[in-house]
Amino acid sequence: MADGMRREIDFLLYDWLRAETLTQSDVFSGQERGDWEAFLDLSGAISWNEFLPCYKIADHEEPFLQDGQVIVQKDLKQALQTYIEAGLHLATVDPENGGMGFPFAVASAAMAELMAANVAGSGFVMLSIANARMIADFGSPEQIAAFAEPQFQGAALGTMCLSEPDTGSSLGDVTTRATPDGEDSLGLRYRIRGRKMWISAGDQDVTGNVIHLVLGKVVQPDGSTVPGPKGTSLFVVPKILPENLGSTRNDVAVAGLNHKMGYRGTPNCLLNFGENDGAIGWRIGAEGDGLRIMFQMMNEARTNVGLGGAAVAYRGYMLARSYASERIQGRPVHDKQIEKPVPILCHPDVRRMLLVQKTISEGALALCLKSAMLCDLLRAHQDPVQKDRARSLLELLTPVIKSWPSEQGLVALHQAIQVHGGYGYTRDFDVEQLYRDSRLNPIHEGTTGIQAIDLLGRKILGDGGASFAVFLDEVRGTVARAGAFPDEAEKLSGLCDLFDGLVRDLLAQNAPADALSNAGAFLDGFGHMVLAWIWLDLAIAAQAATDAAMAEEKRWACRFFYAVEVPKIPGMLALLREQQSLTRDVPDHVLI
Repeated sequence: MADGMRREIDFLLYDWLRAETLTQSDVFSGQERGDWEAFLDLSGAISWNEFLPCYKIADHEEPFLQDGQVIVQKDLKQALQTYIEAGLHLATVDPENGGMGFPFAVASAAMAELMAANVAGSGFVMLSIANARMIADFGSPEQIAAFAEPQFQGAALGTMCLSEPDTGSSLGDVTTRATPDGEDSLGLRYRIRGRKMWISAGDQDVTGNVIHLVLGKVVQPDGSTVPGPKGTSLFVVPKILPENLGSTRNDVAVAGLNHKMGYRGTPNCLLNFGENDGAIGWRIGAEGDGLRIMFQMMNEARTNVGLGGAAVAYRGYMLARSYASERIQGRPVHDKQIEKPVPILCHPDVRRMLLVQKTISEGALALCLKSAMLCDLLRAHQDPVQKDRARSLLELLTPVIKSWPSEQGLVALHQAIQVHGGYGYTRDFDVEQLYRDSRLNPIHEGTTGIQAIDLLGRKILGDGGASFAVFLDEVRGTVARAGAFPDEAEKLSGLCDLFDGLVRDLLAQNAPADALSNAGAFLDGFGHMVLAWIWLDLAIAAQAATDAAMAEEKRWACRFFYAVEVPKIPGMLALLREQQSLTRDVPDHVLI
């Protein structure tokens, strides 16, 4: 399994994305492919040898609360400590902070293997990497030294504390309060009081400290707070206070653990801030700038959720195809003359299910590494025009990167269970746990519905279709290079025309409420179009690769996606194209 995933990753990084070209930039100068491969080798070894063996164990032995401390399953705890001691969490950290400074594309490829082996275990380090990066980008030098460097050194892990029991995803309405409490060497200090819900890795015994990034409202001199998003600020609140404050326990308590359908190895906490004198925290950035700053970490988390959906779907596919080649049962419907039972791989419907999984998992993984490469191009490009182009594509595609692998990954895992038959529905096989783990992906870090509104409302209608025009130009560039795939090129060109006309109509109507009523349908259809583009681009790249078997695999997968998935797109868009507002107009009593 490890070899199969690594082969896929190498193709995506080097044959498709041509990541080695990054070494020609000042940002990544001095690095070589050999450096990246050594890192991927080590990360892969730790993923499959340390994290995979405790995948099912940590699902059965969930984290528990003991004397106010969350205890993580011991084998998973050891795997995490091995990962941190190896310095793998420092892949994209700048060398001046002790990191390797590698491209996001390379780091994401390594993270994909970790997620495939143990997605719950990956959550600890994924969140901490994003937490520390945000403090390093927006914090003062003193805050970086106090709160980011301990995470770089492996002495702490970080969280993001956004949601609350009663406000959910409506972050402009958070009720957590921050009362000014003077100023010290770390900046403006506050007493934080409030409750935060759904906090992944909100407490743990893997590291000695936990660094929380908390959204809250500053209490004004008259006792009021500024309503809405503009009144939301960001605070860093450590579990253990810095040395100059005595290294004592901060006023942060675990009020309870959420018992989840999947992702059980990662503790999910309800945290109370300020049960006594108030938790001590320091503001990051300007007052009222919390949501803007936090979107960096949220967007990074969203792309990582998509990566997790792709990685877990890929592992499910690998398990299903292995099972299908070994399970002997029945005779082919098209050849009853065969006397002995055959592997179920010989049955056409099983082959169909495997092709569904292949196109989803490999396409989703490609999409996620493409997004990571866009992040690298943003850093590496000297040409401001190209930099803006990369930014436009990344911002437009982020809702798709988060939601398409999340939603379609479940479709792939549904098929993986089906291939296993009754065995797939038992705990003896990993596919049932993979499905349970993946069911979280359409929910956390912004539900699919939120991503749909973000895509259509902000990313397309909000900028007058400018980013969408950049995307269409990229897609049509792929069509122009697809001489070896005339049928697929014609279909993709037709999709460009379909979406171009639809977006123009929506902009001309100037009725965002009507359009947003069907934003989910637009996200579904647009996501499929994006993957049609990805698959044609992959097939083109594979034709030029030295791996003839890979070229054949990509060609057949591309044909299947265009034959089976692309025809669904017009139906997905039916309500939008016909300007129907059924979802908004249906009477309440019909639904209740």
